[in-house]
Amino acid sequence: MLVFKIFRRSEWDAFRAAGETRGAPIDLVDGFIHFSTAAQVAETAEKHFAEESDLVLVAFDTARLGPELKWEPSRAGALFPHLYRPLTLAEVVWDKSLPLGATGHIFPEGML
Repeated sequence: MLVFKIFRRSEWDAFRAAGETRGAPIDLVDGFIHFSTAAQVAETAEKHFAEESDLVLVAFDTARLGPELKWEPSRAGALFPHLYRPLTLAEVVWDKSLPLGATGHIFPEGML
């Protein structure tokens, strides 16, 4: 199963340069890296990145993230994937630009 992380371009560039990341500022504050499922990611984009256009959507395979990936209740009690360790660049399945269109973010075709 794939899970998704939305990065600001500067965060993605820093991750690529370092080869690992502990996540965005909110991840550092919360103590884990926030992910979304395919069913959750559009709402995540709208809630946390509504007016941001230079974003990168990155996919990760849950099987490769190991036991530090926990499914925990969040918005409306839905279970969200949270990773309790740094991410490595080797764990990236794919990355795609996530532009902002007139009615919201434009996700890769067939994803939603």
